[in-house]
Amino acid sequence: MSIADNSVVQFHYTLREGDTLIETSAGNDPLAYLHGHGNIIPGLEKAMLGKSAGDEFEVTVPCAEGYGEREEGKTQQIPVKHLHGAKKWKPGMVATVRTDQGARQVTIVKAGLKHATVDLNHPLAGKELTFSVQVIDTREATAEEVSHGHAHGVGGHHH
Repeated sequence: MSIADNSVVQFHYTLREGDTLIETSAGNDPLAYLHGHGNIIPGLEKAMLGKSAGDEFEVTVPCAEGYGEREEGKTQQIPVKHLHGAKKWKPGMVATVRTDQGARQVTIVKAGLKHATVDLNHPLAGKELTFSVQVIDTREATAEEVSHGHAHGVGGHHH
């Protein structure tokens, strides 16, 4: 089955910026997403269209089709108690903050005892990213997955 809208896709990936390894799914369950619902960055989703189980490819995604351009001065001061991912914070560390739109990654600019100044740009904003992808499986989404807007099961969302 070729990847199209409302396909559930399981894939492994390695993500690099230039020669720098950022992350990989190797050694873990494959990632699963529902195609056509904005569950992954636009440039990667566009590259997945038409691929099938067993396909392997590499794609370089410009920042405009990834996490967007960096916006200078996009900082905010928030209480340290809302930062997740470490007990002690230092500039340059990435934290997760829960928002009305779900979890969001921010970068610590300055950390105090009770408050931290964070950069609200995604840590990968402004970067050209290269993905090495191996498509593991594709299948038609269930009606429930389409109505929820995400894949269920291994590598997907668990309710």
